[in-house]
Amino acid sequence: MKANVGGIDRILRIAIGALLIVLAALNVIGPWGYIGVLVLATGLFRFCLAYLPFGWSTCESKSGQAKA
Repeated sequence: MKANVGGIDRILRIAIGALLIVLAALNVIGPWGYIGVLVLATGLFRFCLAYLPFGWSTCESKSGQAKA
């Protein structure tokens, strides 16, 4: 697996995923909040399967700019 999640994208995925899990655990938003596990995992592993068909990557390239 080549990393395709980087920078701000990664930070946001980790923060939002953790928030969703906590809110679901506290029964604030219901069991759908556990979708945050997937969001958190994509941030931690730096890989998003949904990016593959489109060839997207938010990791910086060797030239120093992110591919979109």
